[in-house]
Amino acid sequence: MQTSYNDIAVPTDGQAIQYVNGAYKVPDNPIIPFIEGDGTGRDIWKASQRVFDAAVEKAYGGKRAVKWFEVLAGEKAYRQTQNWLPDDTVKATMDFRVSIKGPLTTPVGGGIRSLNVALRQLMDLYQCVRPVKYYAGVPSPVKHPEKLDVVIFRENTEDIYAGIEFREGTPEAKKFIDFVNDEMLKGGKKKVRQDSGVGVKPISITGSKRLVRAAIQYALDNNRKTVTLVHKGNIQKFTEGAFREWGYEVASEEFREQTVTERESWILGNLEQNPNLTAEQNAALIEPGIEFAAKEFGEGVVAEVKQVIASIGASHGGGKWKSKILINDRIADSIFQQIILRPEDYSVLATTNLNGDYISDAAAAQVGGLGIAPGGNIGDGYAVFEATHGTAPKYADKDVINPGSVMLSGVMLFDFLGWGEAARLIESSMEKTIGQKFVTYDFERGMQGATKAKTSEFATRMIENMG
Repeated sequence: MQTSYNDIAVPTDGQAIQYVNGAYKVPDNPIIPFIEGDGTGRDIWKASQRVFDAAVEKAYGGKRAVKWFEVLAGEKAYRQTQNWLPDDTVKATMDFRVSIKGPLTTPVGGGIRSLNVALRQLMDLYQCVRPVKYYAGVPSPVKHPEKLDVVIFRENTEDIYAGIEFREGTPEAKKFIDFVNDEMLKGGKKKVRQDSGVGVKPISITGSKRLVRAAIQYALDNNRKTVTLVHKGNIQKFTEGAFREWGYEVASEEFREQTVTERESWILGNLEQNPNLTAEQNAALIEPGIEFAAKEFGEGVVAEVKQVIASIGASHGGGKWKSKILINDRIADSIFQQIILRPEDYSVLATTNLNGDYISDAAAAQVGGLGIAPGGNIGDGYAVFEATHGTAPKYADKDVINPGSVMLSGVMLFDFLGWGEAARLIESSMEKTIGQKFVTYDFERGMQGATKAKTSEFATRMIENMG
């Protein structure tokens, strides 16, 4: 363990969080690195840190305290070190295990494409966890935002974010296209146009299963009733479709006693309504029109019915499946309307990287936008919690931006540490402050009779509302 990183001394009155045998050991005075962020990140972090410290003091009466330790990334890092993401910063976030960050800019003009993506990949933070819930009083574009309460598990290291792509017209693109056309597609009608830019979309069994495993475990630990696999497998059968298949495998092979798939629930439910159903009759109920399908398809569905009854009829039948976690799947484009039309049907979403990027922002819009949307990037032994919005540089240093995203990411951080009392204080004081209509400009303009508060003033009112 170094005594300084980027020439910034480590707090001498704190201790590092340890990770032993798959469990975190959190001291009462943990050293937690923070990246204040670019642009508005400076204002947001100052306000958030005050709230965090007040909540910990209120909750534990001085018996616990976070020892904050600044590490450099983004514009501040570049000005001081000529490096957007110094090695010392990555090392510090790994040495101290758990950290938090504000929004970071994406450097212009080449080099590292995204500092956020870089951190996730360097530390193998394969879970992007995005809770989306409504806080009373927040302006929303939907009639019943309170019905949406989901936690999105987005795979964080693969898919198009792997960064394997080649610009149109380059020798690398030509070599790639020629190989695909002349070798992989040889003799067929499909061809990649020579004037294409090309990218690779890797979806691995390892990456998919560990993400779904984490999502199901979260549902078990937090009494969530459904886990939905979100994919585009109807088109991308061997990447998105494979994600779906591997997700179901995790559920049935690793969580058999605790889960039931949607199709299994149909089969068992049909049998409960009519115990005299034959396998063929049951198959016809779960696959309407089966009589018009190929013989082999029908035989496969009948075999599926028999296999389900034989394998889990005793453990899940007789209505026992209703107390299990339901594992289902939805096509990616469908889920966008589903969370608007039937939000109460969804609880945990597990999805590939790009789909998760889309759906997490769309879901956040229903409950007030990214200004109040927290996020966590979690791996095996490491976690970085973060604001999910951009840097908004034109508002930098004006003390006007909503600090909710970082503050609620702090709630996630404290829950992660097992400091739930501090987490609840932050969450309840934020909801109380919003209920008093004392809000930053983004909420004030959509709230009748609201008082427009500065970032710092919002934080002060939150601290007052802790009692």
